[in-house]
Amino acid sequence: MTLAPAPYAEPFALYVHWPWCLSKCPYCDFNSRAINPAAIPEKEFRDAITAELNHYASRTNGRKLSSIYFGGGTPSLMSPQTAAHILDTAERLWGFHFDCEITLEANPTSIEAAKFRAFREAGVNRVSVGVQALIDADLQALGREHSAVQALRAVDIAGAIFDRFTFDLIYARPGQGPGEWEDELAQALALGSDHLSLYQLTIEPGTEFFRRRVLEASEDLSLELDRITQDMTVDAGLPLYEVSNHARPGSQSRHNLTYWTGGDYVGIGPGAHGRIRQDGVTSATHQIADPARWLAQVQRQGDGTAKVRALPALERAAELLLTGLRLPQGVSRERFHAQSGLDIRQALDPQGLETLEQAGLVELNDSALCVTPQGRLTLNAILERLLV
Repeated sequence: MTLAPAPYAEPFALYVHWPWCLSKCPYCDFNSRAINPAAIPEKEFRDAITAELNHYASRTNGRKLSSIYFGGGTPSLMSPQTAAHILDTAERLWGFHFDCEITLEANPTSIEAAKFRAFREAGVNRVSVGVQALIDADLQALGREHSAVQALRAVDIAGAIFDRFTFDLIYARPGQGPGEWEDELAQALALGSDHLSLYQLTIEPGTEFFRRRVLEASEDLSLELDRITQDMTVDAGLPLYEVSNHARPGSQSRHNLTYWTGGDYVGIGPGAHGRIRQDGVTSATHQIADPARWLAQVQRQGDGTAKVRALPALERAAELLLTGLRLPQGVSRERFHAQSGLDIRQALDPQGLETLEQAGLVELNDSALCVTPQGRLTLNAILERLLV
């Protein structure tokens, strides 16, 4: 199946994947490759990303970009000139919606004030710093290349240069107790960001931690760490707006909200995914994951697409529930119907819904389906029980 040009009015998002990292972290299951920065084929990748931008622009006529996200990998390893070229190309091909959010992921080891100013001049207006921990021993255990001092300096630089910045922390780390997390989170909240991503450590198949049989925190400890997290972030004025994300009102990630509310996005680069709605049907796009194979196909035919697949209504409905129930407000029934063509009850197991409602884990009313605070920590199990 190919995507035919078909205008669609709602602004949409662009994701650009940069697969290169200084090293592969043992908990990471993202499509990333460790490389010496001097060996990155930057010009070839810049040209290939440009080719894919042109390819997908010809299939999404009449749209404007509401957000752009450089993810990875470590996209701050690219030169600001490459970022500027990509952004200039995207603006020429689509145009930017008013106040387009443009985010760049960065690791503390690749953050320098001069380089960050150059990224800002290139058009980046928001950065996401991969801090992960503020304790040296834990950073080493997580396979990170930076120290706690470097992390704090990186956050300080980000805050001085960008009006909007965020950083990540991983908690429920091996050996971490409630008191240690409370102290570390207090330190993080004092750094003044308007947005924080706080992830409980999960051990994913295929990662080094999985091979080492590293254990996740117990259920009781997870619950206590989550309680601390929610209490402290609310007190600091950064309430939860998605399962792992906290922000001051108005500072939520617009790009990630596109994913969680089922909006359209184009995915560019090795392993990137996209969702594009045309003529009432949403198609899933998948780019070749291996960087070398992706690059070779782009150079050969102008895009590195591995697969384009129209999503059946029930499969699209399941996606909308998987993403939308991560939000406190849940899934809008009106928007769900517009995006899937189904009433929300058609995508739900009636007995599962009744059981979960009686247990106080989900709520379905005339406007939305949502998971209660009590149910949020068992979201995956709830989804398994809810879906047809």
